[in-house]
Amino acid sequence: MPITKSAKKALRQSVRRRTQNNLKKETYKKEVKNFRKLILAKNINDAKALLPKVFKALDKAAKTNVIKKGKADRLKSRLSIKLRANF
Repeated sequence: MPITKSAKKALRQSVRRRTQNNLKKETYKKEVKNFRKLILAKNINDAKALLPKVFKALDKAAKTNVIKKGKADRLKSRLSIKLRANF
């Protein structure tokens, strides 16, 4: 356990950041998973409506360095390609 005042504060900050990062990570993964399920079920209109939410979750995760920007861009590109392929 931390002893100094600054170490205690650093622990509080890291715990808070960890929970926020995990929440953003779970959010984008859940959105991507739901989108892929809709594509497999051939619900194209629902998938098209969900795509902006997926992009928003990925952009938020990339903005706060939960994932790298390249990974977010790659996922967005691949999901868009999946959507176009199923039209």
